[in-house]
Amino acid sequence: MKTLSIVIPAYNEENSLLAVLETLTSIIQDIHEIIVVNDGSRDRTGEIAEDYCQAHPNVSVIHQIINQGKTEALKTGFAASTGDIVLVQDADMEYDPRDIPVLIEPIEENLADVVYGSRFLVRRAARVLYFRHYLANKFLTFLSNILTDINLSDVETGYKAFRGEIIRNMIIESSGFGFEIEVTAKVAKLKCRIYEVPISYHGRTYEEGKKIGFWDGFMAIFYILKFNLFRSLKSSYSSLPEQRKNRL
Repeated sequence: MKTLSIVIPAYNEENSLLAVLETLTSIIQDIHEIIVVNDGSRDRTGEIAEDYCQAHPNVSVIHQIINQGKTEALKTGFAASTGDIVLVQDADMEYDPRDIPVLIEPIEENLADVVYGSRFLVRRAARVLYFRHYLANKFLTFLSNILTDINLSDVETGYKAFRGEIIRNMIIESSGFGFEIEVTAKVAKLKCRIYEVPISYHGRTYEEGKKIGFWDGFMAIFYILKFNLFRSLKSSYSSLPEQRKNRL
């Protein structure tokens, strides 16, 4: 059995963080570690995480004094992780932890190095929300696929799982919500075995706390061009994962 690390970036998620943690620990067996990165929250997010840690020794919290954005929170969590598989779990309930066994299965069976949970492989429940977000995602996925030459259906999905040595060795440079685009470009350069699996998606409205905006979409286009055209494989990783060296 491969060990599983779950990294949760959290910013002002006092209304949902406890539900996420309780769901994870109740339905996913033998989690090696859960790392909550409190990204400068101004509400009770950090306090809720600290309280939960007291009763769950495999849960830890890292506090970032000021809000630095999702990508910086993920970098902090990845650096602290030790599991064979590292999975990103948002601190809201948009992504259902009950999908995790399906998400990590291709890595556990040594079929994949990276797995994306797709909201558009329509076999699971998904809340119907903003059409403009759907169009933006399809455009960004299409543009990313042209430059990576991989046929993803959902580049902007927040549910991604990696072999630990891949994500811990990756040099992550973007900010804000740029992680999804950057990581896709860099796993493509490494010629990783990438799988997609269908997931549920319970999206939030802006009134309910959704944070991504128009500027993030504009920056995604910039990052697609930057990390696909102006970053080499060598500059994308601090060292190449041993299992992949023989395939390059």
